Amino acid sequence: MKPHLAKRSFSLAGHRTSVALEPEFWAVLDAAAKARGLSLAALVAELDAGRAADGAPLASTLRVFALRAQRV
Repeated sequence: MKPHLAKRSFSLAGHRTSVALEPEFWAVLDAAAKARGLSLAALVAELDAGRAADGAPLASTLRVFALRAQRV
């Protein structure tokens, strides 16, 4: 893992998984979760469930969500 990435672990659909993102993305995701009244884990689970159709990697899904959240 590159030193500029921060790794977080989640339980998604009954399985443990880890995601490594830049701290700036985690900050946006934390803020988005708080704004929705969700925990970060709940937001990640919601996004994970929504990505099943396109098969995108979870890290990519989280980054795209964070970028879109910043545009609003």
